[in-house]
Amino acid sequence: MEVELLKEFVSIESPTGREQEISAFIRDFLEEKDFEVETLPVEGFGDDIIAYLPGKGPTVVLNGHMDTVHPSKGWTKNPLGELEGDRFYGIGSADMKGGLAAILSAFVELAELPRKKRPNVIFTAVSNEEGYSRGAWELIKSGKLEGADLILVAEPTNESLMLGARGRFVVRVRVAGKKAHAARPHLGINAIEELCRFVGSLGRIHFRNHRKLGIGSYCTLHIEGSADGLSVPDEAMAIIDRHIIPGEDWEKVRGELLALWEKLGLRGSVKISRFERPTPDMLPYTVRENNRFVNVFRSIHRTFLGREPEITYGRSVGDFNYFGAYLGKPTLVYGPVGENWHSINEWVSVSSVRRVKKVYTAFLRSLV
Repeated sequence: MEVELLKEFVSIESPTGREQEISAFIRDFLEEKDFEVETLPVEGFGDDIIAYLPGKGPTVVLNGHMDTVHPSKGWTKNPLGELEGDRFYGIGSADMKGGLAAILSAFVELAELPRKKRPNVIFTAVSNEEGYSRGAWELIKSGKLEGADLILVAEPTNESLMLGARGRFVVRVRVAGKKAHAARPHLGINAIEELCRFVGSLGRIHFRNHRKLGIGSYCTLHIEGSADGLSVPDEAMAIIDRHIIPGEDWEKVRGELLALWEKLGLRGSVKISRFERPTPDMLPYTVRENNRFVNVFRSIHRTFLGREPEITYGRSVGDFNYFGAYLGKPTLVYGPVGENWHSINEWVSVSSVRRVKKVYTAFLRSLV
């Protein structure tokens, strides 16, 4: 079933903001199998899908996102699905329709067991993960996951078990200079040049270290500024990515940037602010390696696949940050092998999708 679902999912175009068709497909699929299904509206995006499977013991949430990045040029495989050996190519095949197919298939298979032989399971499929995680945030705000004991997210991890991730701020830097005639630049303050000196010096900032998540990072994403005719530009702006670890809050980030400006002795004035977003900041989180669910998962993985899963920690962010940091529930991320996420000729391993489904099913059965 998981491979058939993967093919169906990839055949449905669902770039973020256009999840309506795949959302309706998953809803209809579950209703046809007599699951209790709810839809949760996400304004401007496809509805979140929530389905319930009552059981015994802990309540486990299975989560995946339905959206993909927008297609790019240069594909040599069919972006809506092409099988070549063990590789299934297509937009979102790895990120994350392969994982979504695996958990939905596991969810359906569990329904065949007597209620007393399975945990309480909530299947969730959300929209806009590739944007601002509006779907995940609506799900959290709804309160429908408050009773959960564990969140399992099937993002592609190459069959490693991810137990946390860095967080992220997006920073807006505005520089005000002084206008003058461009033939006499010494009479003005060139905002573009001062801003360029600033972003070119971000590597001087000292980062604290976390024993699991490592250190934070800076990356300039956008810079703009222009002159009014033959004039020294007096305004410039940059947008900067700042990945963070526990203990690094907004005031710390803002403070270190202002300190760098002062240390460099730059001219003009600077304003540091958060980049506006419709959902909260994505904060870092970790799960203890000796957590009871982690121990069981590792044991099941060893039993069914003959090896321990590698323990990893995410360098970047996803819906899992919201579940781990804002919902405050242990959030484990485990998904199939694949490559070229967000790129041309993205693919997922079909055999890995099958293995991931097998591990999820066995793990959930073991919790009762």
